[in-house]
Amino acid sequence: MGRIAQTDGLTDIQADILAAVRTFVDKEILPNAGDLERKDEYPEEIINAMKDMGLFGIMIPEEYGGLGESLLTYALVVEEIARGWMSVSGVINTHFIVAYLVAQHGSEEQKARLLPKMATGDVRGAFSMSEPGCGSDVAAITTRATRDGDDYVINGQKMWLTNGARSSVVATLVKTDEGSDSVYKNMTTFLLEKEPGFGTSNGLSIPGKLEKLGYKGVETTEMILDGHRVPASSILGGAEKAGRGFYQMMDGVEVGRVNVAARACGIMIRAFELGIAYAQQRHTFGRQIADHQAIAFKLAEMATKVEAGHLMMVSAARKKDSGQRNDVEAGMAKYLASEYCFEVTTESFRIHGGYGYSKEYEIERLYREAPFMLIGEGTSEVQKRIISRALLKDYRLNG
Repeated sequence: MGRIAQTDGLTDIQADILAAVRTFVDKEILPNAGDLERKDEYPEEIINAMKDMGLFGIMIPEEYGGLGESLLTYALVVEEIARGWMSVSGVINTHFIVAYLVAQHGSEEQKARLLPKMATGDVRGAFSMSEPGCGSDVAAITTRATRDGDDYVINGQKMWLTNGARSSVVATLVKTDEGSDSVYKNMTTFLLEKEPGFGTSNGLSIPGKLEKLGYKGVETTEMILDGHRVPASSILGGAEKAGRGFYQMMDGVEVGRVNVAARACGIMIRAFELGIAYAQQRHTFGRQIADHQAIAFKLAEMATKVEAGHLMMVSAARKKDSGQRNDVEAGMAKYLASEYCFEVTTESFRIHGGYGYSKEYEIERLYREAPFMLIGEGTSEVQKRIISRALLKDYRLNG
């Protein structure tokens, strides 16, 4: 372990957890990621081992069977796992957003019923806001839940569900008619429970997985809702929380953006490790290429970007843990880390030269995974919009 991307002020428990995860990544994930990724094969054995380690319950309160750790601990664990294979971190990302939403906003019945099984990983979570025609424009969603007696009937199409098939509960944002003039107060989050797998049941369909450039192994799906009937009690927090869905989901997105920043950090840490190792192994003109200033300067720039992204991610996680809103900090961390991840990975790819284009070398996989960080949990442009709006509000001129 080198000197960059280290975190000061960790407790002994946090340090022990991270040491165990790093060992697991080095022994179980890195040696197998390339083969699993090429086969687009779900990492079943790796996931089962993570369940045994308690990682699915790392942020779930101890009273519900989890470890009760902080967002910072979780983010650092995700960083380590993404260093091994970003797809594995994707398995737990949306799971933890949903677990966080249930813990923070769920009814007592929802917490008692769902969180213990989520802590063990026996129940997996998926998170659904996006639709085919709206992307990051949440206000433009068209999926709608209509009240019918004590039930709601939901119709629409959702897109880009990680864990879409293997999940048992999907936190789903839809429009409802709450009589408000604000579109954001006419949105409700439902906890849609289903059997794991592809297919259709009770008007809820997971048709199949979407083929992707990278992010292999973990499935990404759409979800079609055609007359899907659910009780009002399936609203996150209970029936009285109808119309609060947008605000609940944005709370979860803040956690998700810290997570994506952590995943981006993990990828670029690994890209840097590969780049600096190859620069010392490859020789041209009678010396290792690391001795050429063009390569040495690349390494310096890459390490600086890794450090900057890591520090901003840690800062955003700690602010959320303190109980403060971190929308700007999470947006900044996600924006910077994802952009730097793409840049660092590209530079490592270039250091590898022709070998970087070969599937025999790990950097080829990272080069396909890094672009996802630019769009996951909101594009860089969306982050800039969030950041700039908040800055203009904070620094508004008087008069």
